[in-house]
Amino acid sequence: MLQAISLTIAIIGAMMAFPALADFVAGHPDWTVFAVAAGLNLFAGGAVWLSVRRRDTELDRRHIFIFVPTVWLVSSLAAAMPFYLSNLGVSFTDAIFESVSGLTTTGSTVFSNLDSMPPGILLWRSLIQWIGGLGVVVMGMVLLPSMRSGGQQLFQLESSEKGDKPFARSRVFTERIALVYLLISLFCALTYMALGMTTFDAFNHAMTTVSTGGYSTSDYSMGLYGTTSMLFASSFFMFVGGLPFVFLIRLQAGEFRWDVQIGWYFAIILGAAAIVLATRTDATQDPVLHEIATALFSVTSIITTTGYASEDYLKWGPAAVSIFFFITFIGGCAGSTAGGFKQFRFVVVHQILVNRLQQTFRPHQMENMKYGKRRLDPSIAASVVTFSFLYTGTFIVFALVYGALGLDFETAISASATALANVGPGISQSIGPAGNFAGLSDPIKWMLCFEMIVGRLEIMSVYVMLMPSFWR
Repeated sequence: MLQAISLTIAIIGAMMAFPALADFVAGHPDWTVFAVAAGLNLFAGGAVWLSVRRRDTELDRRHIFIFVPTVWLVSSLAAAMPFYLSNLGVSFTDAIFESVSGLTTTGSTVFSNLDSMPPGILLWRSLIQWIGGLGVVVMGMVLLPSMRSGGQQLFQLESSEKGDKPFARSRVFTERIALVYLLISLFCALTYMALGMTTFDAFNHAMTTVSTGGYSTSDYSMGLYGTTSMLFASSFFMFVGGLPFVFLIRLQAGEFRWDVQIGWYFAIILGAAAIVLATRTDATQDPVLHEIATALFSVTSIITTTGYASEDYLKWGPAAVSIFFFITFIGGCAGSTAGGFKQFRFVVVHQILVNRLQQTFRPHQMENMKYGKRRLDPSIAASVVTFSFLYTGTFIVFALVYGALGLDFETAISASATALANVGPGISQSIGPAGNFAGLSDPIKWMLCFEMIVGRLEIMSVYVMLMPSFWR
């Protein structure tokens, strides 16, 4: 376990070479900050790795439960160093908040005046989201299923059915994830460049698009390049980021195997975009095609938990704002970079509801629940129900805590929803697409950091460690 944690720290340190080079080329003195932070992380990660390299023990389920949150916490501390040591005058709390938000691909930020920030900081924000997105996919496809976290065992690699094993070993599977992730990111960057973005902005936005993170190099977010073609292109790549990566890997290998959650994912995005487009009340002189692109972009951004904005959708009227609040919870597919409740759980909940309703008027008829063509194990259905209860309860409890700490009702429920679902912007003016989280108090920011990690780690994998029986 310590080997993996130390290696993660070392990788984060090594990645700091890129923003250091960007600042050095631009003549900005912060390149020394990244160099020092990189040295500290490489030294700490290397020293721990050398001290434990001969203790190669197999992780059991208890160790995995401890390992997953630990690696996210340690990574957040390591990634926060450049923010705290830079010339921006960022407090320790704000540095940790930005780091946690980046690595969990939430996208909430305490920074403003992004257009005048040094290139190293902008590149580092994008890099940690890109690293976090890859970590999310690997965790969702390799670790969480073995932890039986809220029904994720549906996608367990070590399935009893030979056909459900995409690759024989997790390491090979992880390498294929990384390759596909890199190729999609590169294709996204080239597309953005072809549509008018500068090279620097294109690669930054590509990393935060495919990771469904949402950090931008401008306070205007994607509104700086808000042409119709750019909005459609960004919507497509955000949609791809929310697809199951096992599906993308098989597609890249020439194998098409449909996953029922993809159909739900596509239908919900199109349906929500159509409703938003029909209920907009603000006056606009934009062409119809651009309005369609804007609605589709905004809905896809929220459902995939990316958090980009091309304009302030809080001005589109109360109906549209209500829709944006509810789709905050939805999320992308299991095994993707997106957060939220996840599409596969909607499929399972739908199956449970249909089954129970049928048993109401046909009590003696027993019907097996299915996920697509696969029989749905009752234990998976129970896991999804448990997850649903914990998800709802977590949202309510944190919203109450934020209210007790001084936030108004709208901001409190919005902050809780956006942190738990790892979306980024909320639906109140202060933390909405035109605002940021800088004005919140430090205690609220620390609570939001915890909630972002809880949401990213699928809730149950964190709460199980709060049980005394876990440690006995």
